[in-house]
Amino acid sequence: MTSAIQVKPISGALGAEIDGVDLASDLSNEAFDQVHQAFLDHHVIFFRGQHGLTPEKHKAFGRHFGTLNVHPYVKGMEGHPEILEIIKEPEEKTNFGGGWHTDMSFLEEPALGSILHAIEVPPFGGDTLWANQHLAYEALSDGLKETLEGLTAIHSAKGEYGPKGQSALNRQSMEATAAPDAPEFEHPVVRTHPETGRKGLYVNPAFTLRFKGWSRRESRPLLNYLFEHSRQEPFTCRFRWEAGSVAFWDNRSTWHFALNDYHGHRRHMRRVTVNGDRPF
Repeated sequence: MTSAIQVKPISGALGAEIDGVDLASDLSNEAFDQVHQAFLDHHVIFFRGQHGLTPEKHKAFGRHFGTLNVHPYVKGMEGHPEILEIIKEPEEKTNFGGGWHTDMSFLEEPALGSILHAIEVPPFGGDTLWANQHLAYEALSDGLKETLEGLTAIHSAKGEYGPKGQSALNRQSMEATAAPDAPEFEHPVVRTHPETGRKGLYVNPAFTLRFKGWSRRESRPLLNYLFEHSRQEPFTCRFRWEAGSVAFWDNRSTWHFALNDYHGHRRHMRRVTVNGDRPF
C-alpha cells in the first residue's frame, strides 16, 4: 500500500531510507512517483530487506528510470550483462570503487544512477559514503563559482582502467579489460541537474583528467582543491549495509566511496546502472 511508504533522512546532507516498498513487486504509479521524488530530494535512497530482488527484478526496477548500461570494461553477470557482480574475496586486498568517484563520467552520456544490491556482506566494515555535489558547489565563493562556470573538464577511463588503476583489473573475482587508450569526453565543471535545475560540481578524482585547454600540470592545483572541498564531512552520509539492502544513487549529483576495511572477509554486491544524458 502506498500509504505505508515512509521516507526517513539519514543525514543533513543527503540520503534517506524508504520503508514500505518491495522492489521485487510491480510498483504502482503512485509508489513509483513517491520513490522518484525521494530520489530527487535526497540524491541517494536506501531500501532494507529486499531479499526477493532477483537479477530480473533488479533490472526491471532500473528500467523504470531508463535504459540499462552494459559496462564497456568490466564483464557483467553470466546471462545478465547489465549487472555487475562486484565481489571482493577474503584474500584480495583491493576493492572495486575504493575511492571517491562518480560512476561512468568517462562516457559521452554518463550514468543517471546506480542501483546496488547487497548479496553477502562482511561481519564488519564495507560501508559506503556519498557526498552531495550540489552542496559542494553552493558552498564555494561567488568568485570561484564564476570562474568554474566557464570551464569544461576532460573525463576518461584511461587512468582508472589503465596499468596503475584501482579498478577491477588484476583481481580474480572480477573480469575486466584494460583501457589505456580509452576515449576522452568533455563535460561542464558545473553541471545543471536535468530534472531539478539545481547546479552542482561535476568533476571527480577517478575520471577527471584536466580542464579543457589546460595542461594536466596547470589543472592539478585547482582540481585538487575541488576534490578536497567536495568530500568534506558536512556534505556526506554513510550507509551500513545488510544482506538484502539496496542503494539507488544519483550520479548526476553525488560522489561515492566504497570503504575497504574488511580484509579477510567476502563482500558480494550486484549493480545495475541506468543510462543518462549528456551533461549541460
